[in-house]
Amino acid sequence: MIRKAIISDSSRIAEIIVNSSRYAYKTFLSEEILYTKLIVEERIEAVKRWIINNENYIFVYEDDITKSIKGMMGIDKCYDEDKQDAFELHILYVEPEFSREGIGTELIEYFENTGKKNKKNELVVWVLEDNKIGISFYKKKGFLDDGKIKIFERYNKTERRYIKLIQET
Repeated sequence: MIRKAIISDSSRIAEIIVNSSRYAYKTFLSEEILYTKLIVEERIEAVKRWIINNENYIFVYEDDITKSIKGMMGIDKCYDEDKQDAFELHILYVEPEFSREGIGTELIEYFENTGKKNKKNELVVWVLEDNKIGISFYKKKGFLDDGKIKIFERYNKTERRYIKLIQET
């Protein structure tokens, strides 16, 4: 089940962000960044701010049976000047232990359906250029690289923008 995140979810969400980042980024980020700069406790405070500042921003995938949170995402309007009518996936992580179970796909489908409900015609996601796992996933879901790039300052790495047109049903 996908639901809005609540404050009491913050520590679990932070764990997922840190664990997933360490898994997905281990081939291109240093151990120093992954293990001394990417800290669960620091992410908890950021997650709490996200939830408090916008109750419709952070969503979690909660297992129907165990009630454990296995994935998360942050979705909102797109802030790119040339994509004002787009809906953006700002963050998406699935606990590595639960990858390949369809959780990411369910989160993407929820994102797309929310975009449709909000009358958006395009979806946007920025992906670190070196994140081969993420790029492969988004391409399988129909996202295309539109050639736009920017620097993700926290890691001083290039991000590429991927877009997908929302199909009317």
